[in-house]
Amino acid sequence: MRIALGIEYAGNDFFGWQIQSQLRSVQACVEIALSKVANHPVHVVCAGRTDTGVHALGQVIHADVQVQRSVDSWVLGTNSNLPKDISVLWVQPVSEDFHARFLAQARYYRYIIFNRQVRPAILHKKVTWVFKPLNVQAMQIASKYLIGTHDFSSYRAVACQAKSPVRTILSLNISTVDEKIIIDISANGFLHHMVRNIAGVLIAIGHGKKPIEWANTVLQARDRRAGGITALADGLYLVKVDYPEPYIFPEN
Repeated sequence: MRIALGIEYAGNDFFGWQIQSQLRSVQACVEIALSKVANHPVHVVCAGRTDTGVHALGQVIHADVQVQRSVDSWVLGTNSNLPKDISVLWVQPVSEDFHARFLAQARYYRYIIFNRQVRPAILHKKVTWVFKPLNVQAMQIASKYLIGTHDFSSYRAVACQAKSPVRTILSLNISTVDEKIIIDISANGFLHHMVRNIAGVLIAIGHGKKPIEWANTVLQARDRRAGGITALADGLYLVKVDYPEPYIFPEN
């Protein structure tokens, strides 16, 4: 049978999602834990591979298992074998047609900027600290240039292996909560470093180093060299993934 799982993890002590030789990865930890509950080797597929230091509140994965277990047994048993910085939030049986990556219709990311003069301690590695005041209104206006279907070549990593740079940003909202500036972005798919490169451009505009229109100038250049710095991974979270019916999974 095939099962889908919702996964939460703090990415700061992982070298990304994907298994890498002799490096700590989220995928390796999850597969080891699931294999112990299933009593056979288990391979998992995720909705979106996160980079080193990136966190997840609602990563979705699927796995094929050869044994019957209750939902509670999968959740509690897997969590008992996972390190403390990963948790299984839910498990749901699905049909063999379900694929965590290829059936995903939208992915939602959140980028959190901690904007104050003094560096954070409790939120160390959980937010990106920017000590100079940012103009949030300028960032909000600039972000509107990026909504819709565009060639995001300027906003992807040079090493990005995606066949096409065209993606559709469905929503991009910037809000504030106390000293946090929160960038919420959803799209039909993301390129390598796309969210972090968008955040880098918006931070530069918020600092006043670049005009509001620069977000569009970078977009139209279709050249990574025209863009800004890649913002740190610390503040980036995969929040949730949308799927078509009947695959309606619990909200985090």
